[in-house]
Amino acid sequence: MKSEIKKIAIVGPESTGKSTMSAYLAQHYNTVWVPEYAREYCENLTEAPTWQDEINMFKGQLAIEKELAPKANRILICDTTFITVKIWSDQMFGQSPQEVLDELPKHTYDLYLLLNIDLPWQDDPLRDFPTMREHFMEVWHKELEAINARYVVIKGVGEVRYQNAVSAIDNCLNHDF
Repeated sequence: MKSEIKKIAIVGPESTGKSTMSAYLAQHYNTVWVPEYAREYCENLTEAPTWQDEINMFKGQLAIEKELAPKANRILICDTTFITVKIWSDQMFGQSPQEVLDELPKHTYDLYLLLNIDLPWQDDPLRDFPTMREHFMEVWHKELEAINARYVVIKGVGEVRYQNAVSAIDNCLNHDF
């Protein structure tokens, strides 16, 4: 059964509704979703994340995904992936941890939903770049293309956004994309 599970990654720049979308999709498909490990991790930091923190977030994201995968019902919804560690490390430190780079081609998803930046910015103490959303959208495109990922950009607001995501996943499930 585990090999039949489709892994769907919900990714994108800050404040694009990844967690909300993940919860919605998990409910829609009656399955579990993997929360963003970095959010909980960073809530407990008292200073800016270090290089070691990035590695810890990478390992934590993999561990929580591994823990929840057996509970999935046909699909596993992942609120972001450890590619985020690569993107943040590149931005903050000018490079990525080698273990992240080594794992990228090995740890794949059946479909990535890249959430567009067409939602209004929502302030949050853990968000850092309100004026760089276009930049990070370009970075996400480049990173997904670099790993030959199957991805669909999800646009729209409210119910339209959710239905665009459901349509993309249904297409993956029914037609193997």
